[in-house]
Amino acid sequence: MNQSLRIGIIGDLDPIRSSHNATNEALNHTAKTLSVILDLVWLPTQLLEEESSEMRLKSFDGLWCSPGSPYKSMRGALKSIRFSREQGWPFIGT
Repeated sequence: MNQSLRIGIIGDLDPIRSSHNATNEALNHTAKTLSVILDLVWLPTQLLEEESSEMRLKSFDGLWCSPGSPYKSMRGALKSIRFSREQGWPFIGT
């Protein structure tokens, strides 16, 4: 039996940034090691400013705030972090 997890990465994916590639690789490597099916979704910070962003965040089992600020929307990133803190949602920031 393989458990599946849906992880949202708060950040503006830039495939040129080594830290973004390393984030994907680390999560995928961990999932493989643990025999977990991983659905990994990058969440652009500008979309996280929207009123509907809380519903979007709730669709994930956990959230990861990616390295690589400045974000396109610091407001969107901070709103997501605040959601995690106030709702007790699984969260990690790097």
